[in-house]
Amino acid sequence: MAIGQSTVAATPGGMVMASAAPNGATRWQLSKPPAETTSFVGRRRESAEVKRLLSMSRLVTLTGAGGVGKTRLAGRTATTLEREFPDGVWMVELANLDEPELLTTTVMEVLKIRDWSGRPPLEVLIENLRDKHMLVVLDNCEHLHNECAFLAENLLRSASGLRILATSQQVLGIAGEQTLPVPPLPLDQRTSPEHATTARATEAAELFADRARAVLPEFTLTEANREAVELICRRLDGLPLAIEMAAARLRGLSVEQVLERLDDRFRLLTRGSRAELPRHQTLQALMDWSHQLCDRQERSVWARMSVFSGGCDLDAVEEVCSGEGVERADVVDVVAALVEKSIVSREERAGRVRYRLLETIRQYGRERLAESGREAELRRRHRDYYRKLAAEADARLFGPDQVAWLSRLQVEHSNLRAALEHYLSDRSGGHAALGMVADLLYHWITSYYLAEGRHWIDRALDRAPAADEPRARALWCTSWLAIIQGDLDTATAMLEESKAIGERLGLEHVLGYVAVFSGMVAMGRQDVKTAIVLYQEGIDRHTLTGDPVGHVLALVRLSLAYSYLGQTAAAVSLGEEGLAICDAYGETWHRSYTMMALGVERWLEGDTARATALEQDSLRANRSLEDPFGMGLNLEVLAWVDATEGRHARAASFLGIAQALWKALGAPLSGYGHLVRYHDACEEEVRGALGSSRFLKELQRGLEMPFEEGVAYALGESSAAGTESGDSSTSSPLTPRETQIAGLVAEGASNKEIAAWLVISTRTVEGHIEHIMNKLAFNSRVQIASWVWRHGRGDEAGPAR
Repeated sequence: MAIGQSTVAATPGGMVMASAAPNGATRWQLSKPPAETTSFVGRRRESAEVKRLLSMSRLVTLTGAGGVGKTRLAGRTATTLEREFPDGVWMVELANLDEPELLTTTVMEVLKIRDWSGRPPLEVLIENLRDKHMLVVLDNCEHLHNECAFLAENLLRSASGLRILATSQQVLGIAGEQTLPVPPLPLDQRTSPEHATTARATEAAELFADRARAVLPEFTLTEANREAVELICRRLDGLPLAIEMAAARLRGLSVEQVLERLDDRFRLLTRGSRAELPRHQTLQALMDWSHQLCDRQERSVWARMSVFSGGCDLDAVEEVCSGEGVERADVVDVVAALVEKSIVSREERAGRVRYRLLETIRQYGRERLAESGREAELRRRHRDYYRKLAAEADARLFGPDQVAWLSRLQVEHSNLRAALEHYLSDRSGGHAALGMVADLLYHWITSYYLAEGRHWIDRALDRAPAADEPRARALWCTSWLAIIQGDLDTATAMLEESKAIGERLGLEHVLGYVAVFSGMVAMGRQDVKTAIVLYQEGIDRHTLTGDPVGHVLALVRLSLAYSYLGQTAAAVSLGEEGLAICDAYGETWHRSYTMMALGVERWLEGDTARATALEQDSLRANRSLEDPFGMGLNLEVLAWVDATEGRHARAASFLGIAQALWKALGAPLSGYGHLVRYHDACEEEVRGALGSSRFLKELQRGLEMPFEEGVAYALGESSAAGTESGDSSTSSPLTPRETQIAGLVAEGASNKEIAAWLVISTRTVEGHIEHIMNKLAFNSRVQIASWVWRHGRGDEAGPAR
């Protein structure tokens, strides 16, 4: 996410929401963590040690064998540290990332850092994290060892408030790194503190029992089964993943039968070479055992599902994994059996079930697939399936299913990456890759993958140099990405090549898009007359070919060009024409920008009610698409409308929200330069009406306001944010000491720093902050900071920092 955009991302502790601060920094607000699906057993000592090491070092790496629980320990510990990091705790999963050069952009995507400037990703990431006080968990670094070490070293050198918790099978090996080898769960019996002579179950046995109860709710550790359970855990070397899978077998076996099968299946574990890695000694044996428990169809589907990256849905499994002994109609039952046997995990999102193999299980399946001699075939089927998915998405995006398709593409991003990489690793796959990257144009633009989209298109263009239609299409597609990033010279070169191909081959649709994007370049260079001619050419060509997408795009841009010249009637007429086309198709994205443009024109005509309705409708659409740029435009226009109506304080707050977003995106009102004059006029009017002091206060209020809160208020869904703030001297629910501590929290001080400044204990500070949160009904330090800024810090704040 870019600074100033509000968004939500999953973390070990739940969800994180971000909003921009007045200095351009991002304040991260953690919401209440969701309940864990399974309990966290043991690891108290290791968790305490991780916290201790993090207090001493800014980089801590958890090392150990696969399946030993590094990820779970990191996630659980990070969750307990939420209050120590005002800017949030973030988990970056790297297991599915196969391209080292995409490491930095992947971290940016998780942190929701969106940048259209075209600068090197590392430079952008460093700039966004420079003033943050946050914890980032880099999970599964081993296959990107050198790249993770380089990234961590550069981030830590540049961002003094950043701490990194990494999990890997080997240390990163950079200066200042503290390491903690994560051992298997203890296998020695413990003594009950209440009864010194009474033996308690080991942590490993407790884990087995806990997971067994998920299968058999009535299961308990008894004197009758305790010895067998302890022996199972000992045979599995206390590895949590192995123990959990063994417990899952109680669906069909008794504890004694599980133990008996372990004796048969894990001879390799006890007799294998000690020179082998622990993961190979233990997890290979565990996987072999699990594999033998599956029937022929289950083994086949397990191996075939290993080609998916980041999970898949049932449609994909049926298409890619059926055949050769597995009928398509049987796939659903086979997958259900694999879920039952804990080979495949099931997760539900927005009414659709997705399936995922744990990485260790996936790698085991990939080995079995290679042994079968069918890996190349299955990878081709996977690649071709996602090529067809991209093509279908492109064909159906201009319609009522647009939001659903864009959401689906985001969920399938890892698989789309894998398919593109496969095409580009094949000498004959260049043309197919060109078609696929072009089909994903709106995925690159409306998600967080703008720079990555250019990366893929550039690679595809290099692999397919032939001057044909796929190349011409890919060129005008990537020119749009370049225009958004402000790279007009590169966009011009791409459009010239695309135009040459289009003219030589008589490709009318290509020439139509070249005209539209060439018009955008002209507008970017303030050559409005040329832009109008080119937009009109685009309209004519797209009308001839019957392409509603290009037609609407040209109409909206031509409407904006006439608006720039002050020709309101023409601008409205063109906008209404574009809106009618979108409505006829049930399209959302282009419609939202058309409504934004029409809202500007209605406001200029003095119809503020109609302008507000259009901007609010557009804002709802942009929110459903998670398009921050579009939402920023809407908030700008609504600020201008509020200023016209005399709601100057709210206008200033909206300007503040938008200002934070424009700074984050790197180019204020990029592509809509003619609107800057309205922004400047609004700011001048509001400053004059409120006075500089009050104006800056309300502007800062917008900068501090959580983005979602501002959007909700703009839509009339909430009155909590942005209300006209007259006299804010209402009595505070906080005591003077609580007010003082709240002010220090707003400045970003840690509990330890507050305790030192006020000469009180850290525990006392924690108690005060808990009381503050209870009184204000808050659950994060960021909410406290936002409240302080809204109500004024008063005179009770702590020492200057």
